[in-house]
Amino acid sequence: MKREKFGSRLGFILVSAGCAIGIGNVWKFPYICGAYGGAAFILIYLAFLLILGIPVLVCEFAIGRGSRKSVAGSFEELEPGGTRWHRLKYIGIFGCYLLMMFYTMVGGWMMYYCYRSLRGEFTGASTEQITESFGRMLQNLPIMTFWTIVICILGFGVCMLGLKSGVERITKWMMAALLLIMLVLAGHSVFLEGAGAGIRFYLVPDFQKMVESGIGNVVFAALSQAFFTLSLGVGAMLIFGSYLDRSHSLTGEAFSITALDTFVALMAGFIVIPACFAYGIEPGAGPSLVFITLPNIFAQMPFGFLWSALFFLFLTFAALSTIIAVFENIIAFDMDLFGWSRQKSVLVSAGLIIVLSMPAVLGYNVLSGIQPLGAGSTIMDLEDFIVSNNLLPLGSLGYVLFCTRKNGWGWDAFLAEANAGTGRSFPKGLKNYVAYGIPLIIVVIYLKGYYDMFCQKGTLMLAGWMTAAVVFLLFVFYCAMGKKR
Repeated sequence: MKREKFGSRLGFILVSAGCAIGIGNVWKFPYICGAYGGAAFILIYLAFLLILGIPVLVCEFAIGRGSRKSVAGSFEELEPGGTRWHRLKYIGIFGCYLLMMFYTMVGGWMMYYCYRSLRGEFTGASTEQITESFGRMLQNLPIMTFWTIVICILGFGVCMLGLKSGVERITKWMMAALLLIMLVLAGHSVFLEGAGAGIRFYLVPDFQKMVESGIGNVVFAALSQAFFTLSLGVGAMLIFGSYLDRSHSLTGEAFSITALDTFVALMAGFIVIPACFAYGIEPGAGPSLVFITLPNIFAQMPFGFLWSALFFLFLTFAALSTIIAVFENIIAFDMDLFGWSRQKSVLVSAGLIIVLSMPAVLGYNVLSGIQPLGAGSTIMDLEDFIVSNNLLPLGSLGYVLFCTRKNGWGWDAFLAEANAGTGRSFPKGLKNYVAYGIPLIIVVIYLKGYYDMFCQKGTLMLAGWMTAAVVFLLFVFYCAMGKKR
């Protein structure tokens, strides 16, 4: 079967950026930036994007373009005989499915709140009413199920049209609309009365706040955000490398995508933080920011229903662009592994994802008694923890090792692929840093994430989960230790 290709370089950049740009840019980045020193945090964050995010992204793109396969077949295509690298494909396959098992539900929340905003349901509502409204939505199984299915059908419908006619063409328009809406919202927010204090909180370096938070905590927060923001590790970006021609080097493409993702994250801060300060509401992080804090602000604004609808449309596009990108991965798995047509893979995958999304939906109502990560946690929290704290770092570690080890694809083969075409070359002198420095950083992020998650929940729980972390880590190194024949 002939491999599909992007119709343009812009299409590749926007689709890849659409995968990286997600609701995490809004849920988390503005808050931690303001909480950890504003512009000082941004500088640290940008430094880590440069020294960690971009090299790993180049590795992932190179494996995709070099193999012309999804993560389900890329290692078999490139690995030397007698090695075990192909077993790492299960991290990517499992990761993409597991990510969509809860991300589709959250994307459905965005669509539902956009619909409610257009109806004016939040206009004049009190804080208590908005808070109760979010809780009622989580308890309403038919509503939760309906909007999850709607966004699944939309995402797979786009993928059914093909790479060029569907994924590339529609994502390009959606990303253009996302950027335009974001600029309108940010412009409105920064000119609100009292917004200046929020802008200062967000952008003026506050080294005292860094000291109060702990320099180590600030550095690790910036490191973690830089690592996770690009959706690396489960092949979500690798697939788009497999559709890319060799006319441009991969390092320049990685810079463009990273710059676009960072721009959206920074603009999200201009939307959220000044508005919070203008209306005297403490900015938080996570779902409470999006579904409670911001609707409270919009309820107080003139034409608040319009600004609320635009904001949730912006978030719907951000979520849907990621969903379409990961759906494309899932479809490609079947096409690479079983030789299925795109149409057959879409139909089977759509049914499977809708069914697999139900545990996360049920976790807020029928199955709310299941609290796998301790009191107050949900099934979605467990799924998110497995993806974000395990599969993303472990998959990224596997890509870096595969591109640098002699028993893997190897440094020379990686460089030849990464630097094929015109544009910025990946520095040859970074071999030791990529081979040893980046894996060390990833391992530290991985183990620190476990410690932060469970250190307050009892010694026994911490010991159990840390043991699991070590076992998962050893699996990656086991796959990397195979010998050439």
